[in-house]
Amino acid sequence: MPHVPDQLPLDCLDWTKFISLIGRANAELARYDATLQAIVNPQVLLSPLTTQEAVLSSKIEGTQTSLEEVLQYDASQEVSPERQSDMHEVLNYRRAMREAIEYMKDRPVCLDLVLKIQGTLLEGVRGQELGRGQLRKSQNWIGSPSSSVETAKFVPPDPVTLPSHVSNWENYIHYDEKDRLVQLAIIHAQFEILHPFNDGNGRVGRMILPLVLYGYGMLSSPMFYLSGYLEKNRETYYDRLHQITKSGQWDDWVLFFLTAVTEQAKENSQKAQAILHLYERMKTRVPEAISTQFTIQTIDALFDRPIFETTDFVDRSSIPRASALRILRALQEASILAVVRESSGRRPAILMFRELIGLAEGQG
Repeated sequence: MPHVPDQLPLDCLDWTKFISLIGRANAELARYDATLQAIVNPQVLLSPLTTQEAVLSSKIEGTQTSLEEVLQYDASQEVSPERQSDMHEVLNYRRAMREAIEYMKDRPVCLDLVLKIQGTLLEGVRGQELGRGQLRKSQNWIGSPSSSVETAKFVPPDPVTLPSHVSNWENYIHYDEKDRLVQLAIIHAQFEILHPFNDGNGRVGRMILPLVLYGYGMLSSPMFYLSGYLEKNRETYYDRLHQITKSGQWDDWVLFFLTAVTEQAKENSQKAQAILHLYERMKTRVPEAISTQFTIQTIDALFDRPIFETTDFVDRSSIPRASALRILRALQEASILAVVRESSGRRPAILMFRELIGLAEGQG
């Protein structure tokens, strides 16, 4: 039988269980946002983290690609045939997030935005023929590839009642809950329970997280990346969601989610601070490698796209070609840049700012 979800707001939560975690999670998120506010242009400086979130959220759903592969594709537009589909899904995820941020400049998180996100996410990839950009009109289920609706692990609400449940969910986003992070936990879980689309529910649900935090004013920029923690704790993540529908265990889910926010905010802060420190160090290292009036333009171009073709660097940095090529040679000699692909004929070289990629992947 299709699941009948709880109506929101919930009246079954034991708020006393959450008190200490609410405090810690909110404090860590505030520290992370303070780091964001200290960065002049976080969209540029932290762009590798945005791509890494797209990689990790897609990985939870089974795609097999890496941050380095995506950035190399950005540079060359070349990808192996077996990675083509996975690459397209990650790129769609990143584009959907950019479009959502633009949408939120004058509108709040709402169902219309969610439909647009899902439509972009599935454009040109598997699942695009299954009602892209609209609520599902057929029954879906969650289970093994060979399962049927009768043997499925979970059967979401039926399509007839789905619109009313989605409306209740949308209204709850704008409800004045006791704590916004607990509210976010419920928003995310209820979205996954409703499973309102034929495909893309997990990725859309995770993409909504930073957008809602941004809409609540808890982030100065919608750049909070939770998929790292959820991917590392994938089994627990799915089990806590399943226990809500199986036995009404909302409290355990909220506790898991608050822990996820606390731990991920710490990691995000460390990564953002490490990238900011690297940016500051580069202000010394670039002049040491070569005397140039284009130091800041060079650094900004490296952080914006840490794997790039030499011709692309010239275009993006707006540095005169001869000067740009001289700078790139000096940075290679100083081991700041590594060669990914040598130039050949008319095909330019591809260079990599490896230290930044390492920080984005958590290797720093």
